[in-house]
Order: sequence, then structure tokens, then C-alpha cells
Amino acid sequence: MDQATAEHSDSGDGTRIDPVLARSWLLVNGAQYDRFAPAAASRADIVVLDIEDAVAPKDKLGARENVIRWLSEGNSDWVRVNGFGTPWWADDLDALGKLSPGGVMLAMVESVDHVTETAKRLPNVPIVALVETARGLERITEIAATKGTFRLAFGIGDFRRDTGFGDNPTTLAYARSRFTIAAKAAHLPSAIDGPTVGSSALKLSEATAVSAEFGMTGKICLTPDQCPTVNEGLSPSAEEISWAKEFFTEFERDGGEIRNGSDLPRIARANKILDLARSYGIHESEFDDVDDPAHIPAPSDTYHY
Repeated sequence: MDQATAEHSDSGDGTRIDPVLARSWLLVNGAQYDRFAPAAASRADIVVLDIEDAVAPKDKLGARENVIRWLSEGNSDWVRVNGFGTPWWADDLDALGKLSPGGVMLAMVESVDHVTETAKRLPNVPIVALVETARGLERITEIAATKGTFRLAFGIGDFRRDTGFGDNPTTLAYARSRFTIAAKAAHLPSAIDGPTVGSSALKLSEATAVSAEFGMTGKICLTPDQCPTVNEGLSPSAEEISWAKEFFTEFERDGGEIRNGSDLPRIARANKILDLARSYGIHESEFDDVDDPAHIPAPSDTYHY
């Protein structure tokens, strides 16, 4: 496995994945410093210290100080900052500008300016644009294409509150589709889906399957124990890995030449499955029998999964 992509602790503590590929994005209440270390030791791909929705206005300053303390100790987790135009946005960014966060998740993004103004204050810091309103969704194509936007994320709770929508996947299908299409059109990594509330493992597994069905490759988590389920649901399955390996075996057996119009898309899909499996450390030993010549670069217009 490429160690630049995934870092696994020998002690079994937390895994940190390249945020381009990150599946589980764990929100941690910034007002509760004692939760930071357990979150960092969890199976979350990315830890996001939350000083926005999780924190009451009277506790905002204390939460920001907790985050400053944590980052000053050499940690490099992400931070969900308060939205542009709130009384806390500028001070959040001023504090983070003196530190080295892994990135920021910007709440309540509704226009290009929200991202560009944040990027000016935090140059070279990746920004996940959290779109949570109808106004934001209507501008999501422009937000995705804005210099400074690293990934898109769907703030489901606030979106439902803003629109009156229910939580049925069919009801939210249009919104999820807009996220995926906007991200792909802007050449961004796939979008991050919103969280699932509750402790039901079955409900979370089903919700993660919905995220995957809509092409979303990340999901916000609310507790550390949600992360393994999300990671599994947004990783290549054993069946997909088996299909990819069998496809390349068959392809090489037939001479390694393009046989019909479906080969290029299938090569792209098989490559993507195996690349992701390697990046996530899934059954690494099983890839030894897949020769490099079969791992053929595919045109960008068919490189999807």
C-alpha cells in the first residue's frame, strides 16, 4: 500500500486517509476536549473538530480555544468552522491561520464568495464546502467550480429544515444527484453525504448504501462507532474485487487488446476498484497475481466507479 495514501497504526489506533479518498468524516464537539483523543484513535478516516453546530453560542470561544490547544500540540485534524457572515467566522479563521489544520469544513456555504473569502484567509488549506440550504443547492455548480473548494458535503439536517423535505432517499434523490454531478463536472473528488442520526447499525448500513448508490464516496459520522460501518460500505466489496481480478485475467487471456466498446469502461472500473482496495488496505496480498501490464490507464471520460 502507498503509505502516502493511508497510514495504519500498528497499535490499531486511528487510520488517516488522504482526504481525496476519505470515507468517514467524524464530527467531534469542540467544546468537549476529552473527546478529541478517542476520536483520533478511532477508525475515522478524517476527524473534524466541530466549533459550529455542535457548540452553543456561549461556548464558542471555549471550543475554539480547545481546538487551538489540540492543534498546537502537533495534531493536524480538520475543523468545522462557523459560516461566512456569522459573528465567529473571521475569528475562527484568524486562529486557524496561525496553526496547521488538515483542512476546514465551511458551514452554510451559499455562494462562491463564502469559499473565496475563506480561502483568502486560509491559503493552501483545503476547504470542504458544506452546502445545507436550498439557496446553496441552487448555486452548487458554481460553488464546486470555485477555486478553493476541495470537496462538497451535504448538510442534510439543515437542508431538510430549510426545505421541509423528509428523509426518504427518494425525497432527497434530486439533491444528492446535484452534489455528485456538480463535483464531477468540476473535477472534484466525489461528494460527502450527510450523517445518519441514531444508533441502529442496520439503518446506518442502509443509509451508507444509499450514499454509494448516488456516487457519494464520503459520509459524515456523528460517533466513532459509526466509522467502521461507513468505511466498509464505501469501500470496494469482496464481490467487486473478485470481479475486477477476474476481468483482468480474462482480458489478458484474450490477448490484452480492446475487444469491444465496453472494454474501456470496464478497464476503468476494474482499475478503480483495485486502486481503492489497495489504498484502503483491503486484502493486499490478493493483488499479487494481478500483473502490472493489465493495470491499464483508462481515458478520463471513462474513469469512474
